[in-house]
Amino acid sequence: MAHQSTLIADNIEQYLHEHENKDLLRFITCGSVDDGKSTLIGRLLHDSKMIFDDHLAALTRDSKKSGTTGDAVDLALLVDGLQSEREQGITIDVAYRFFSTDKRKFIIADTPGHEQYTRNMATGASTANLAIILIDARYGVQTQTRRHSFIADLLGIKHLVIAVNKMDLVGFDEARFNEIVADYRRFAEQLSVKDLHFVPMSALEGDNVVNRSDRTPWYQIDGAAGPALLELLESVEVSRDRNLVDLRFPVQYVNRPNLDFRGYAGTLEAGVLRPGLAIKALPSGKTSRIERVVTFDGDLEAAWPGQAVTVTLEDEIDISRGDWIVAEDAEVTLTNAFDADIVWMHEQPLAPGRQYDIRLAGRSVAGRVSAIHHQVDVNTLERHEADCLELNAIARCRLELTADVPLDAYDQSPGTGSFIVIDRLSNVTVGAGMVRSAAEATGQAHGEVDWAAFELDLNALIRKHFPHWEAKDVRNLLR
Repeated sequence: MAHQSTLIADNIEQYLHEHENKDLLRFITCGSVDDGKSTLIGRLLHDSKMIFDDHLAALTRDSKKSGTTGDAVDLALLVDGLQSEREQGITIDVAYRFFSTDKRKFIIADTPGHEQYTRNMATGASTANLAIILIDARYGVQTQTRRHSFIADLLGIKHLVIAVNKMDLVGFDEARFNEIVADYRRFAEQLSVKDLHFVPMSALEGDNVVNRSDRTPWYQIDGAAGPALLELLESVEVSRDRNLVDLRFPVQYVNRPNLDFRGYAGTLEAGVLRPGLAIKALPSGKTSRIERVVTFDGDLEAAWPGQAVTVTLEDEIDISRGDWIVAEDAEVTLTNAFDADIVWMHEQPLAPGRQYDIRLAGRSVAGRVSAIHHQVDVNTLERHEADCLELNAIARCRLELTADVPLDAYDQSPGTGSFIVIDRLSNVTVGAGMVRSAAEATGQAHGEVDWAAFELDLNALIRKHFPHWEAKDVRNLLR
């Protein structure tokens, strides 16, 4: 790791202090199959001198064993670590890598391109600030390119870098690059993302990845040579994406180590926490003031979004896991019904009316999808009706819960406006959702028994534990 090597040798404490206070950018690589996502990450790590010598030696041995790149090092093996990934030459699971430069720290999520693993891509995108969408210069914009762009937009990623890869295979043709840019811009008009960047590159040969390439003299921005990918990653402004206005602190754990201390631990999702701030707890509505903001390294004068802290209050009020601490004058919706976009992530289809566990900002509540408003065709972004949701489907749905919960729109606060759907029988996460708006409350929050949902749960239980029995026979036995 070459950057700041002199400072590391001369003053390690100063280096560690500067490194700790660097800005962090989380980004994903996505796109269609074989567009070069894993190779790009390998090239970024290699050319920024972030690969240790022993790791590089092992990579060289593995490259000769796999034989996919001849005598050259196969950089894709840096992130394709599963045996099945190396055998097939594809990415299956999400692989995370960390690296840093003098200007910024980075966490990369390499996501799979196959449609079968779209749910893995959505998982990687859920915490990203930026998405690099790769396009093979030979084939242009593909179905999976549009799919991943739509999911990135759906998950609130505000910065997209469209990396037109394998330009070496089309002779670094400017006309071909411009054709792909125009095609993607037409599609992007249907998205809400406004911060778009286009970079012609060759991940295999390193053109415009870490260093600017002499083979693309026509690549210019406002009359000057266009930036390499790493330059874009170092300079893109993401700090303004955070919501510093609406205080949102979901309580994840009540910290009670002794009789003299009661704190509420969690990750600050939005706003700024300071001692003396007037707050209220939701859903109870009880008010107090922040007394301390506590961390392992000592108390803080202020906590910012993304920080994990423990807060203590001036008054003894009842707060439990899943409650929210918000500003005293905040107007937060309390409801048991809302509309949301759901990405379905399981082979067993989503069944409207069936009860699931909905986990939202630390709170787990039983609920159901009462209606599917429309499903989105991610290839064309057209909407159509649907009776159920199959694996990887995306739809706008109405959800009804058995209790009132505080609610935020995902666009306002992703941390408190997102949720997961859990199967009540297997405890498997089967879906992920983004809250769009509150709906009129229903009677489900007042303890009414939903017999239709009970029937669906009973049928699922029978299928799981008595696969060879008829449902009516099991019911007769239970009587």
